[in-house]
Amino acid sequence: MDLFDLKGKAALVTGGNGGIGLGMAEGLARAGAKVAIGGRDSARNAAAAKKLGAIAVAADITDEKACRGMVDEAARKLGRLDILINNAGINIRKRPEEYKLEEWHRVLESNLTSAFVACQAAHPHFLKAKGGKIVNIGSMMSIFGASFVAPYGASKGGIVQLTRALACAWAKDNVQVNAVLPGWIDTALTRRAREEVSGLHERVLARTPAGRWGVPEDLAGMAVFLCSPASDFVTGTAIPVDGGYAVQG
Repeated sequence: MDLFDLKGKAALVTGGNGGIGLGMAEGLARAGAKVAIGGRDSARNAAAAKKLGAIAVAADITDEKACRGMVDEAARKLGRLDILINNAGINIRKRPEEYKLEEWHRVLESNLTSAFVACQAAHPHFLKAKGGKIVNIGSMMSIFGASFVAPYGASKGGIVQLTRALACAWAKDNVQVNAVLPGWIDTALTRRAREEVSGLHERVLARTPAGRWGVPEDLAGMAVFLCSPASDFVTGTAIPVDGGYAVQG
């Protein structure tokens, strides 16, 4: 369908070399977009890019100059930039009183500050293209609390508010900005969570109406929707993709 056709569009997916990011990048590529995979692990970037017929752009997103350079390099190599998916991020699981301030800063800089910097860097390219799409990856922890994710939850709550602010500011530029709030998706990050948090697997299954953990491919369709003409009148939203987890009281 033309509504979901991304032929001629160019997308940068940060953290697109695995997990949710790779699932979304695959969706964009299947819809016809040219894709750049951004991240600090050059080998994983290259492997993901080869799988998708994409390009790879290596950068430490917590370094402002490198992050801006990643966006500009992706636009240069792709010939333009129409789509930015801010997916890269980390988590450190501890009780609040156990975090070192350096760990707090590391999570906030990786998950929130880097997304803001990438959005700033992408904006001039969107102006040149006369429009753009930004998808910021939040989390269930954007709206729920948990005892072991204080900096992560703060960063992901911030992602939703950043999304709303940019949606308001850049609507006049024909830039739509939305957030996706993944539920419990089976990735390397959540496998570590299951190792570190006793009983997590069983609690997730008990609360999720779909009765299973998600897989990265479950995010592909949402990525295509939010990056395609089908969502041209959708901006400032935060959409759960969680098998129904968020609707339960």
